[in-house]
Formats: sequence, C-alpha cells, structure tokens
Amino acid sequence: MLDATFVSYVPRAHRDQLRKLLQEEDTGEVAWRERREFRGSEFYFSGPPRTVRKTHELVTLWLSRR
Repeated sequence: MLDATFVSYVPRAHRDQLRKLLQEEDTGEVAWRERREFRGSEFYFSGPPRTVRKTHELVTLWLSRR
C-alpha cells in the first residue's frame, strides 16, 4: 500500500504547541516533519492514508479551537 501525505499550515503562534504535542504523543505509523517559514510552519504527515487523513482532521480541529 502506498503512503499518503497531508499538509497542515500552522500559524507561528501555535506551532510550538503543536510540535510539543506531537513530540509527546506516540504517533504510531504516522511520520511527521515540520517546515518552518516566517509566518508559520507547514506540518507534513505521512503514512497509511486512513490514519494520516484522521490525523490531518484532528490537527485541523485542534487549530480551529485555538
């Protein structure tokens, strides 16, 4: 099975919180990396399509509550 990659843009004000949360959690099959930019970061999530899609949805929901 092929892996999927989803990208979440996270404003600078929240990227440290998300990075800390991801480092503390066991992300299992999902690999993540951060690409920093001036106004925020792009977080790339790769792994099994269903799992990565769910992770992307959770990050989007988390951001909407900030």
